[in-house]
Amino acid sequence: MTKAKTATEAKTDHEATGHDKAGHDKAGHDKAGHDEAGHEAANPKTAPHDDAHPSNAVKDPHDWTTGGETMTGAQASYLKTLCEEAKVEFDPGLTKAEASMKIDELRNSTGRGKDH
Repeated sequence: MTKAKTATEAKTDHEATGHDKAGHDKAGHDKAGHDEAGHEAANPKTAPHDDAHPSNAVKDPHDWTTGGETMTGAQASYLKTLCEEAKVEFDPGLTKAEASMKIDELRNSTGRGKDH
């Protein structure tokens, strides 16, 4: 038999997991992202947005939390291809943010990635 938890133990569980005994987080959403009425919680990256509620899906590379880290392998690979097409030297020491901006620059100059 399992022993019933005291209010203190239940509170401690909630603090440790961020979910109450019914599995809801502090905002009232369950682990699948549904609120208490069963409605799916809005995802700020996919929810409709306007000037009053802009999307956070696209950020300026200067504002990236990890923008100062070394560029990813995917960025390096794509950037090498763009550099070859544009006949410019590839810089392997770019950060994620710098690589993103360079990719945008080279896509614009080469026309690569634009819909025709």
